[in-house]
Amino acid sequence: MLQSAPKAQRISVNTSIDSQLIKDAKALGINISRAAEAGIAKAIAAEKTRRWQEENKEAIESSNEYVRKSGLPLAKYRPF
Repeated sequence: MLQSAPKAQRISVNTSIDSQLIKDAKALGINISRAAEAGIAKAIAAEKTRRWQEENKEAIESSNEYVRKSGLPLAKYRPF
């Protein structure tokens, strides 16, 4: 039997949003709360990615430098 994930707890917040965006969203039947959640989730994911890349910048640059100098490890086994 499949179990569904528990629903996230919701809280009400006050925010200011461009009035034209609200009018357009309502006219198109867009759920404003869900759209805002999706946008916030996307912004969080992007910021986490940016921070991870910044925190690991030295290792990434080192790895890229190794590949530039030595080529890809095990490249001879790649079928393409």
